[in-house]
This record gives sequence, C-alpha cells and structure tokens, in this order.
Amino acid sequence: MTKLKIAIIFGGCSEEHPVSVKSAGEVAKNLDPEKYEPFYIGITKDGVWQLCHYPEVNWEKGSCRPAILSPDRSVQGLLVLEQGQYQRIPLDLVFPVLHGKFGEDGAIQGLLELSGIPYVGCDIPSSALCMDKSLAYIVAGKAGIATPKFRTVTAKETIDAERLAYPVYVKPARSGSSFGVTKVCRQEELLSAVEIARQYDSKVLIEEAVVGSEVGCAIFGNDLDLMAGEVDQICLSHGFFRIHQENEPEKGSENSTLIVPADISPEARSRVQETAKAIYRALGCRGLARVDMFLKEDGTVILNEVNTLPGMTSYSRFPRMMAAAGLPFAEVIDRLVSLAF
Repeated sequence: MTKLKIAIIFGGCSEEHPVSVKSAGEVAKNLDPEKYEPFYIGITKDGVWQLCHYPEVNWEKGSCRPAILSPDRSVQGLLVLEQGQYQRIPLDLVFPVLHGKFGEDGAIQGLLELSGIPYVGCDIPSSALCMDKSLAYIVAGKAGIATPKFRTVTAKETIDAERLAYPVYVKPARSGSSFGVTKVCRQEELLSAVEIARQYDSKVLIEEAVVGSEVGCAIFGNDLDLMAGEVDQICLSHGFFRIHQENEPEKGSENSTLIVPADISPEARSRVQETAKAIYRALGCRGLARVDMFLKEDGTVILNEVNTLPGMTSYSRFPRMMAAAGLPFAEVIDRLVSLAF
C-alpha cells in the first residue's frame, strides 16, 4: 500500500502558536503510520518555515532544515534546503494545523490554492468570512440565523459610551480564541476595553451580552453531506469563557467546566445540531469547523462564532465532541483527509 505524503503545518505568527504546536502533536500521535508518511513543517513566531522531526515544545531548537511550500504548480510540494540547494519533496496533501491569524483567515489557504495541493479544511472565502465575526453575523443573519446585536468600531472611530445598553462584550473582530475580549458592565470601562481589543485587530466588535447557555457543535463534511458531533456545554462559575489562556489548560479552566454531552433536552440538542449545520452551510464551510452558539431559555439558538480550524489538543472541544459521537480522533483524521480529496 502506497503511503500518502502529508505535510502537517503548525506554529505560526499568531498568539495561538503554543496551542497550534499541541494540536499538531495530537494529530501526529493519531496518524496511522501504515497510511501516511508525515512531514512536519513548523513556522516560528517570526514566520520562519522549518522542516522538523516532530511537533513538540521547543521544536525549533531541535534538528531542523529550512523548508518552503512551493506556490508553483510545476514544482509542486516542499522545497527543503540541503547543502546549499533546495530539494523537492512531492506532497499528496497538506493539513494546516494553524489557529488564528494566518491560519484561519484565508492566508495559508491562498498559498495552498496557488500550490495546487489538496488541503484539509475550509477554503479562502469561508476562512476569511468566519474569521471576521461581524461579516459572519451579517451573512448568517441574511440566511435567517439569529445573531447577537452588534456594532463595529474602526481604527480611528470614536464611540459614544452613553448610547450603549450594558453589559456588552468588546472583542477584536478578526482574532482567535478569547484574546483581547472584555466584558464591559459600565460605560466608563468601554474605552479601555476597546484599546485592549485594538492590540489584536484594528477592527473592533461591540456586541450585546446574550443570556443563555454556551454550547458548541463539531461539524465535518462538504456541501449537504454533513456530520455533527455531540453537543457540548460550557458551565461557568464566574466571568466568561477564556479558552487557551490558562496556565495549565490540560488540567482544566479556573472558571469553566465542559460537559459532553451537553445537559440539555433531546429536542434542544437536535435544534443546536441543525442550527450548526445551517450556519456551516451559510458561511460556505467545508472539511471541518466548530460552531459556537448560545442556547436561550426559550429554545432560541444564537450564533456566537465559527472556528474553521478548531483546537485539536487532548483537551480541545472538537475531538471530544467527535469522540462522544463515537468517532475516535484517528478516524476523524482519516475522514478529513478523504474530504480534502
């Protein structure tokens, strides 16, 4: 049996670099060595590409070689620097295990489209659309999906804090996880929250605080043939859910507990899954995504955000939801590879 040559790209310039390394490590552990010949491409925080032995902490300090992905379809594959010359390694597939900026916003997808190499995950338009929460709300809203009330603030725009109904959430419009997000309960807190968000993006989103349970649903598939994982639920003791910012995330969060399956009725579970599929289709997603939503007491499901390359770590929500639906992570990887082709 001929093995598929698959490049796992991880790391990157995003604030989510450490999470990406952990996600890639989990993918590496679950790759079937009988099916795949992996090549691990790490991108440093400064944007340097290296072919390394394995995705792990301090991977760049190990034995690495400079490598780039050729955008030229006639030189398709990896170009690895060997003794002053670039040697080509042909590739069958790329799995970009990159989170946040340059990983989920269409940037790496653009390079992969130029290369002509099949890749796992959403394409350029859906990646860019889902990364910009305000645009995702607009498109989803036009498709009949409930979204929070919101407004955007550009780089030099001033805000009249007295005109808002509090509490609100202030967040970067195009950033991953919960970096730069602040819950604002009083108008005097607004301007500092906007400045915090601007550290991550020049475009800032101010949205209403939705009262309801935070739920999520893992989706994979293309077009009409979609599978939903089990629904999960975030139970907070205080504050709001700050994913990937804990000191030791493997040991859990200081203010939240993830419940899989969610503690909701079968009717609500079905409604959440069908809404997640509708959001996925409306935003043009393919391959995989994790759709985060709010479930209100009256049963209304409201979009929160869509992650087009969700965390794949041992403690991440996407693999846990799929495992609860009966799919181990190794099988999820196999299916994602099939979808990419």
